[in-house]
Parts: sequence; structure tokens; C-alpha cells
Amino acid sequence: MLRNLSSAARSVFHNPQIGARFFSSQADFEKAQKNLKTLKEEPDNDVKLKIYALFRQATVGDVQGTRPGMIDFVGRAKFDAWNSVKGQSQDEARANYAKLIGGLVSEEAASTPEPTGPSIDGLENVDGLTVSKEGKIFKITLNRPKKFNALTLDMYKGIQKALEVSNQDKSTSITVIAANGPYFCSGNDLTNFKAAAGGSKEQVAEMANTAKVVLHDYVDAYIKHEKPLIGLINGPAVGIAVTVLGMFDYVIATDKSSFHTPFAPLGQSPEGASSYTFPLIMGSLRASELLLVCKKISAHTAKDYGLINEVVPDNEFQDQSQKAIESFSQLPPESLRINKTLLRSFHKDQLLKVNDMECDLIAERWQSKECHQAIAAFIMKGSKK
Repeated sequence: MLRNLSSAARSVFHNPQIGARFFSSQADFEKAQKNLKTLKEEPDNDVKLKIYALFRQATVGDVQGTRPGMIDFVGRAKFDAWNSVKGQSQDEARANYAKLIGGLVSEEAASTPEPTGPSIDGLENVDGLTVSKEGKIFKITLNRPKKFNALTLDMYKGIQKALEVSNQDKSTSITVIAANGPYFCSGNDLTNFKAAAGGSKEQVAEMANTAKVVLHDYVDAYIKHEKPLIGLINGPAVGIAVTVLGMFDYVIATDKSSFHTPFAPLGQSPEGASSYTFPLIMGSLRASELLLVCKKISAHTAKDYGLINEVVPDNEFQDQSQKAIESFSQLPPESLRINKTLLRSFHKDQLLKVNDMECDLIAERWQSKECHQAIAAFIMKGSKK
């Protein structure tokens, strides 16, 4: 019977001490696999690659097969990650896997979420968002700082719903969107589109159609919002965090903020009605800088372009922006609503049409090979930093 066992298994059979360590590490390994599924936040891509590598080393041993070709970004990154732990025994890999997962679980448990503020009728708590009422201010705060406030599909839906509830709330006069942490928002959480980085054609189509509806309704909520919408930009803004600014009514930014719409590098197309609002606000040449060439601009340049209203020194940003929104909120609410309706009325129908067209186009782009490869390359590049 012993001849049919592996060398590791024979060692376990003959040596009780080795056997105890084996079964202990195996139990920790299995427990870690279960704990991984309990994490609320997906680990960063570099951590996910380490998890994959240690799991394969623990269950298979040293890397097998040949390195995938250049166009298989995901397979190539996984192969390299697995190869990086070559030489670790399976017992060591099990222990390292359990240690890594244990650290992630402990870190998440130690992080205390920000308070969600007073309960607001019609709204449910959404991970990554804090919605509150401060006097006459209805405030929506992006609250996912460890992920640079990247927007998940649930956050999109949560912001959309909050904008709708704010519209109906008679006790507040303005709506403010702000953020916690050093970033305002890094745009889409690319895990929203992970099916595009290697899924089947059907999976990609399902992802694109689901995301299209979420994006369409999200942008429509901005177009239809009736209260003055104030943006407090506390740091870098990327992608849709920039494109929707054309529908804000007043934007204050710290001098450390920047604005970037990297659609072309990700094989995507503009959204947020920016193909209409940006040329209208800043002229076609400057709009092309942002939407075609994808130039990153500073806060001062954004002000020159008409995208934002004020630039405030970073060390004064919190105090000055708070004073400004408190002052805005004291203006007569019905007058604010009527004046905004009048200003928006000349463009509202066109904005809705543009949003329809942009969402149709970007859903096509999400299903294109060019987009799949660009997103996969971006994810893999980030995992190597």
C-alpha cells in the first residue's frame, strides 16, 4: 500500500510530527480558502496573483506548461506569478497562502467604516457610499478610499438613487458630491468588466448589456436632477468622475486635483454626455484634448477650460468648500430649482439623446477585442507595480 503513496504522504505515515504539521497546515489552508470568500472587497490585482500562485504551488507544485504568448495578458501574468514561487514546498505554500489570506481578513476587520449619517427614507446602505443631510445640504460622499473611490456597479446605482431621493427631499436645497481620502474618484472599478478580460462571447455581451443599463440610468439621474449640484473635488478625478462634471452647477477643486479621461488607452469611448457638454463648455479643440488625445490636466487648467469654478489651496480646501456649500444652501430653494430648470431646459432633451447614443456606443466598445485587450493589459500593468 505504501508504494502507492507520494513521498510526502509516506513521510506523514512514518513520522507523527511531520503528520501533525501536514494536517495542521492543510486545515489552515482549507480554512483560508473559505475565509477568502468572506472578503467584502476584492483584493488588488497584484494580491490576487499572489493568491493564485500560492494556491497552485500548494495544490500542484512547481509551475507546469509553457508561458502563454504576448496576447494572452491574463494567462501570462498568472504563469509569471506561479513561477515566482517555484521551489517552495507545498507545505510552505499552504502556510504562506493561509498567512496571506489571514492578513487580508484581519486588515478588513480592523478597518472601521465611516458613519453613514442619519437614516434617509428611500435609501439603503451601499458599500463605498455615505449619504447624509447636513442642514439644507444633501450630501453624497464617495467612501472607498483604499480603492481610490473607484465606482462599483452598486455605487453607480446608489448614487443614482440618492440623486433621485434628493430631488424629492423638500428639507434640503442643494446636492453635494464629495469624497473621502486622497482621491476624488479613479473612475470605473475595472472589475466591473472582468468578463471582458477573457470571458466567453456570451459573458461579455451579458456584462456589456448590464453595465450599459446601469451607466445610462446613472447619467440620466444627473441630467434630470433639479437642485443645484455642487462638486467638491479633493484629489485626482478619472473617467466618468470627470465627464459628468459638465452637468454640475458649481465645482470647487483642491490645487492637488487633476482631471483625466483615458478612453482611448482603454479601448473605450466617452460617456457622461461629455461628447456634448465638453465642446459646449470649452470649445471643440480643448474638448478633443481631453476626449481624443486623453490629456491629463491640472486643476488650474480645468478652471481655464471652464470645467470647474474654483481652485483652492489643498490645506484650505475643507474649510473653504464647507463654507461655500453652507452659503449656497441658504439661498431660497424654490428660486434655485426654478433657475436651474430654466438653464437646463435648453439642453435637457439633447443631453438625454446624447446619453442614449453614448451608452449604445460604449456597450459595443466593451464587446470589442480591442477593448478586451486594452483592459487586460491595464490590469496586468497595474498588478506589476
